[in-house]
Amino acid sequence: MSHAPAPAPAPALVPTHCPYCALQCGMNLRGSGETVEVVERDDFPVNRGALCGKGRTAPAVLSSRVRLTGPLVRRPATGRLEPATWEEALRVTADGLRRTRARHGADAVGVFGGGGLTNEKAYALGKFARVVLGTSQIDYNGRFCMSSAAAAHNKAFGLDRGLPFPLEDIPRTGCVLLVGSNLAETMPPALRYLTELKDNGGTLIVVDPRRTKTAEQADLHLAPRPGTDLALALGLLHLVVAQGRTDRDFIRERTTGWEEARAAAMAHWPELVERITGVGVPRLREAAALFCDAPNAMVLTARGPEQQSKGTDTVGAWINLALATGNAGRPLAGYGCLTGQGNGQGGREHGQKADQLPGYRKLDDPAARAHVAGVWGVDPDSLPGPGRSAYELLDALGRDVRSLLLMGSNPVVSAPRAAHVEERLRSLDFLAVADVVLSETAELADVVLPVTQWAEETGTTTNLEGRVLLRRRALTPPPGVRSDLEVLHGLAGLLGHEKGFPTDPEEVFGELRRASSGGPADYAGISYRRLEEEQGVFWPCPEPGVPGQGAGMPGSGPRLEAGETGGPAREPGTGAGQTGGPAREPATGAGQTGGPAGEPHPGTPRLFLDRFATPDGRARFVPVVHREAAEPTDAEYPVVLTTGRVVAQYQSGAQTRRVDELNAAAPGPFVQLHPQLAARVGVADGEPVAVVSRRGRAVAPARVSEAIRPDTVFMPFHWPGAGRANTLTNPALDPTSRMPEFKVCAVRLERSQD
Repeated sequence: MSHAPAPAPAPALVPTHCPYCALQCGMNLRGSGETVEVVERDDFPVNRGALCGKGRTAPAVLSSRVRLTGPLVRRPATGRLEPATWEEALRVTADGLRRTRARHGADAVGVFGGGGLTNEKAYALGKFARVVLGTSQIDYNGRFCMSSAAAAHNKAFGLDRGLPFPLEDIPRTGCVLLVGSNLAETMPPALRYLTELKDNGGTLIVVDPRRTKTAEQADLHLAPRPGTDLALALGLLHLVVAQGRTDRDFIRERTTGWEEARAAAMAHWPELVERITGVGVPRLREAAALFCDAPNAMVLTARGPEQQSKGTDTVGAWINLALATGNAGRPLAGYGCLTGQGNGQGGREHGQKADQLPGYRKLDDPAARAHVAGVWGVDPDSLPGPGRSAYELLDALGRDVRSLLLMGSNPVVSAPRAAHVEERLRSLDFLAVADVVLSETAELADVVLPVTQWAEETGTTTNLEGRVLLRRRALTPPPGVRSDLEVLHGLAGLLGHEKGFPTDPEEVFGELRRASSGGPADYAGISYRRLEEEQGVFWPCPEPGVPGQGAGMPGSGPRLEAGETGGPAREPGTGAGQTGGPAREPATGAGQTGGPAGEPHPGTPRLFLDRFATPDGRARFVPVVHREAAEPTDAEYPVVLTTGRVVAQYQSGAQTRRVDELNAAAPGPFVQLHPQLAARVGVADGEPVAVVSRRGRAVAPARVSEAIRPDTVFMPFHWPGAGRANTLTNPALDPTSRMPEFKVCAVRLERSQD
């Protein structure tokens, strides 16, 4: 009797996370080699199985057809990048960095990182810069992401975490005021939270100069002139005060600085704000009423108000609105920032930012330096001080900074005043780039180091909620590819540091936990095992039985069950006396152990419910006033350019532009402009149009649409070449965050024959 062969077991599913945006959507991977498929992962609470096109097609970049598979070194004889061994590539890199340091000093060597690096890589890169190279000149492209929101967070709350509450709270609030975010295209799986909000009877207000796909979902869409978000926020606060709708008890009991902030807002009366923003007074009044009528409300910002030369003040004005109405420090209410890059949150917490040490410690704090130096086994005095911010570092290339090690960034496309940045990169004595693809920046390098991708390595990221996650290795990388940790280990050894740079990510994370312990971003109580078992852990999470930093870090409070609103509704028009509902048991958080002695701290999904992370536990109003953009329009440049993303591409496009399906959906740049403006320029839909600023000229097809203001044009920033939007953008910096003014610059339009 013959027997049919037993069926082959189904290939194992490896649970992991998407390599792109800060949602860090859960997904499963199945397969091997170049036949890898993405399978939905319904158990992860952030996306609940949903994925956008970028996530679904992420394995395409693993293909040897599009990725780097071996090191490249520029040969003096030909001037071209040619294949090399790893031993040669690392030796040439170490020699280039060593030579510059010997000739010009440690600060002549720069390091530029990326918001897509895992926590382990960001930590190791910061340590490498300060311990091995001894340079202060390190920053990363996350400076271009949410640094203004981070600065405003720290001023108001004493702590920066993108969202102080989990995404699951958004559908259960009463009103969301969404400022400068197009979630439908930048984070499509997150749009369901806004849809569920409306299904639950909540209200959505969207502030955006364009009628985006997200704005189309809004109950009220406000379309201010780019660069006037600060005046808009102040005008709304003026109306809240004038109508007696502030939460007086909350202001008195949990905040400081109200009178100064109130006086600043009252100087921005509705008619003045209408003239500045173009948003009519009736719509301002409607927005204020919708926001105040809700029993709970949230303000969420993204790059629109943040990427401005006054971004910190602008975000501060929106925070003031939340504080004045009592919409902070209680369940289902608060201010939050929608982080952009995959590890934009964790990337700045652990040391690759110019002014920070691991655990979100300040580099100029003697106690912080002593703690981290102790973990690293070095003298605190040997650690350099704060260095230049991202654009300032790029601007100094070829002059003060003569050599650069760059990991996971593509500033030739993504930096403001990009043609100038490209020129600065070309002027370097030496440039080494570690990346997964031959980006436009890597093409300029003296050495290109091919590194592993998300599916080929294990490591942690921290999503926009402050949830630390574990990406698991699912595939074996090609033989000619090494991890970033292996690159840093190899370079450190060649530069005289044989120890201190392990290649095992879990070992690096263990050191990161010790370095972050007691800091604002305390990961000490988080382990790989916990991350596997708990679908991520929210920081701060100190060690069992060890108090957190003494800043009175707030706890998560009671878990909210379905249908709970976090407290009784406030009476419209008063808001007095309500601070979030009935008295609660003390919340769990840093400063407490989270349970009986020795039990693991549970993490902190919800911040600020008991106190804010300031010395006195109170949130701080920061008085701000409106000011114009750094580059106002004039007769020569009469139109405002703003930039952003499209759904099928990501950041500089270095990876997504190599995916056929995504290119079919978004094949190239375009200029969105209103029919009135198109008629004045004499350009029809689809015809090439030139956009000219004081920094350069870009040409792309016109996309004529009534979904944008007549005085504004929009360009996506994913492409190099003639349509590079960042050729035009203004590098004017916010004085606090050092954020460039990507979102506002003066341009003129011309018909083009290009």
